[in-house]
Amino acid sequence: MSKQTYRVCFCFRRRFRLPVSEAPQEIKELFDRYSENGMMSIDHLQRFLIEVQQEEKATLEDAQAILDSLHEFKHLNIFHRKALSIEAFFKYLFGDINSPLSTALGVHHDMTAPLSHYFVYTGHNSYLTGNQLSSDCSDVPIINALQRGVRVIELDIWPNSTKDNVDVLHGRTLTTPVELIKCLRSIKEHAFSASEYPVVITLEDHLTPDLQAKVAEMVTQTFGDILFTPGSECLNEFPSPESLKKRIIISTKPPKEYLEAKDVKEKENDLQKGKESADEEAWGNEVPNLKPGTVAVDESNLEEEENIDEEDLDEGDPKSQQNAAPEYKRLIAIHAGKVKGGLTAWLRVDPDKVRRLSLSEQELEKAVLTHGKEIVRFTQRNLLRVYPKGIRFDSSNYNPLIGWMHGAQMVAFNMQGYGRSLWIMHGMFKANGGCGYVKKPDFLLNNGSHNQIFDPKAPPLPVKTTLKVTVYMGEGWYFDFRHTHFDAYSPPDFYARVGIAGVPADAIMKKTKTLEDNWIPNWDEHFEFPLTVPELALLRIEVHEYDLSEKDDFGGQTCLPVSELRRGIRAVPLFSRKGDKYQSVKLLMRFEFV
Repeated sequence: MSKQTYRVCFCFRRRFRLPVSEAPQEIKELFDRYSENGMMSIDHLQRFLIEVQQEEKATLEDAQAILDSLHEFKHLNIFHRKALSIEAFFKYLFGDINSPLSTALGVHHDMTAPLSHYFVYTGHNSYLTGNQLSSDCSDVPIINALQRGVRVIELDIWPNSTKDNVDVLHGRTLTTPVELIKCLRSIKEHAFSASEYPVVITLEDHLTPDLQAKVAEMVTQTFGDILFTPGSECLNEFPSPESLKKRIIISTKPPKEYLEAKDVKEKENDLQKGKESADEEAWGNEVPNLKPGTVAVDESNLEEEENIDEEDLDEGDPKSQQNAAPEYKRLIAIHAGKVKGGLTAWLRVDPDKVRRLSLSEQELEKAVLTHGKEIVRFTQRNLLRVYPKGIRFDSSNYNPLIGWMHGAQMVAFNMQGYGRSLWIMHGMFKANGGCGYVKKPDFLLNNGSHNQIFDPKAPPLPVKTTLKVTVYMGEGWYFDFRHTHFDAYSPPDFYARVGIAGVPADAIMKKTKTLEDNWIPNWDEHFEFPLTVPELALLRIEVHEYDLSEKDDFGGQTCLPVSELRRGIRAVPLFSRKGDKYQSVKLLMRFEFV
């Protein structure tokens, strides 16, 4: 077959004069191996699916379905009714039908275990449209989060200006309020648009008893029969996501007086500093690693942490509960709060009831140094929520792995922001059909043969598997970006970053060479990633454009759960900094496990 036969133009819009890409050598050889006389028959394609794509159950019908999916390209002269040309083969490889995650899997985890057995897609201050101090409060970010599959929505509820109704806002800041009833109605309308599994509303309550009663009436009238109320003071085990399909769950703590927030003016100054810091990284700082620290934990200091917008001590404090409206208290299905006595008391497991504990990212970072195994044990039955530290005024986020590797179910993120930490969050919850619930690995749920608890601080485990990644090439920027976006006078100079987000022993990032002046970069580079805990590993992929004089330009990203990667050669769609899928930008990659 002539070299010209292999020259494939991936950009079919005739009004553009576009570069033509040379197929990677490995792809050429594979096509030769699975074709005759330049054509890949249905039988050849089935064998390719089984042997290269590792789709062991692939049938002739599956192969025919791929060929049929290329009907739309009949006008391009690459389509044949009973076989694939090299051009059609490339269209299949780069097509949506060849995605890195299987859409056919859907929800495939066991959904009948207690809620505490799952990582849950969790938002923080879900009503904010921007920064934590001066942005608008709205139901729009709540709707956006629910449509993405987020299952935990946080609402801060305060008396309105006339003290006769309830608003949602970030208290003692310049954020503009939105009415609670508007948020509740939007939650009801959109709760199950992306997933039928339960939505938890965490209420941060700053109300008087009469307004609590008003909230109880609003919640009851808005949600009606879909509201889950257990009917007892406390649950002794959480129900399963399966049993709570299309139900709304309220989680909060009995009310008490909250700590005063920092002065607004001081916060505004801190926000400006945060903006200046954020500007240094156009697409977000690199995710902090989780190397073990050496600082000892002073439990007395933990109670004094500045948790301006989170629950404090309440359980065991009768004065904080005696005036609560009874109809409001009956709504609470998941009880939250911290008992007196510091970290050891907070993590004590009660065999007769379950609850939710909240820790800031700083509290968790300190706590894991000396109480890592106790946190894992606590999260086997109870819920742990982790939330961003108070100085993240720019709505940035933290490394979620510190929570996940200790069993924390609700790692709460500012969903309205963007950056590498949020990309990892998005990646984790692409698993299990994107339903917002991901079953925790068995080692976080079960004790060992000698009743030992998983210890995240133990020496690295042996390598379980090695992920081999080939980055062949990329395409689509010519369509999705202005032609002067990267360079005013020449084609872009792209490079890719590929790596793992996971436990410290597995976390790493690697980089391809930079290819100059090419809209369709053909890197053809191979990487290997030994994995000790593949269950918590996510594959990170980024593309940037090298700029000699300024900061490198962003060209796309994605993050994929390693446990659900489809083996073989796959078309990997890339996303914007905010997590929106590009229309055309994709990478051609190969995934193998050895």
